[in-house]
Amino acid sequence: MNIFISGSLAYDRIMDFPDSFANHILPDKLHILNVCFLVNGLEEKFGGTAGNIAYSLSMLGEKATVLAAVGNDFDRYKQWMQDKGISVEGLRFVSNLPTASAYITTDQADNQITAFNPGAMAYTTSDQVSGISGADSLAIVSPGNLEDMQEYPRMYRERGIPYIFDPGQNIPAFSGDQLKDMIRGSKVLVANDYELTLISKATELDKDGLLQLTETIVTTLGEHGARISRNDGQEVEIPAVRVDTPIDPTGAGDAFRSGFIKGLCLGKDYPEAAKIGATCASYCVEQYGTQEHNFSQDDFWKRYSAHFA
Repeated sequence: MNIFISGSLAYDRIMDFPDSFANHILPDKLHILNVCFLVNGLEEKFGGTAGNIAYSLSMLGEKATVLAAVGNDFDRYKQWMQDKGISVEGLRFVSNLPTASAYITTDQADNQITAFNPGAMAYTTSDQVSGISGADSLAIVSPGNLEDMQEYPRMYRERGIPYIFDPGQNIPAFSGDQLKDMIRGSKVLVANDYELTLISKATELDKDGLLQLTETIVTTLGEHGARISRNDGQEVEIPAVRVDTPIDPTGAGDAFRSGFIKGLCLGKDYPEAAKIGATCASYCVEQYGTQEHNFSQDDFWKRYSAHFA
């Protein structure tokens, strides 16, 4: 199956601050805030919603095409993608800007301060895509360039390509009418519980109203699993896959989407696809970083069977 993933590709530059931010911020001086945090080094990780989803899909045996804009520092990320069998044919290279990057500083209380530079992500890719057809194809529209997030759903509807709409952290950037237009005609709307509340507030539609626009809503619930809500009134709860030593939940949602897409590629129904998604997410939480987990297909299906067979 041809899988198209639009969204972001970014470098995550992660820093640890060996203290609490609160000890270095004077509450009565917030109006003239000027602080400097001395961190314990910096780690660079490959990230971005599209990259994360494509990464786990590659380990599940699916070769996805990522549709995203990248910058003049993308060489090492490009090599990583190619090594993992991820197509770079859908990338737009912007020579005068760096690739999007997130600078994330975490203190000892797990508080985070993040600065995000969109860089090349300011450029669209939907205006240069060709050769995408509805024949044996599936797409996911994940958080990335805002114009692309509006254009790809229209393109997929016109070309008869079933698509998953995953607005994520970009929900506040759109009006209710824009969100309704992007959701309308989708195969699946996927969001966590908080994001779904934001969508309902912006669109002034409850779950039943949203299910008039999409076939299915998949609500991810973190350690509590996921909920599948169908427009025929059916609702199914899928438990999370527990692991012995969870390290970091960052990226688990993207890994869930990878497994869910794999399930659809295998012709599974939505609850079964969500079980595959939950299994994939369990590997991600065992590592620090969104593309640091690894598994063989044999190991993956053994873990899946141990929890859901």
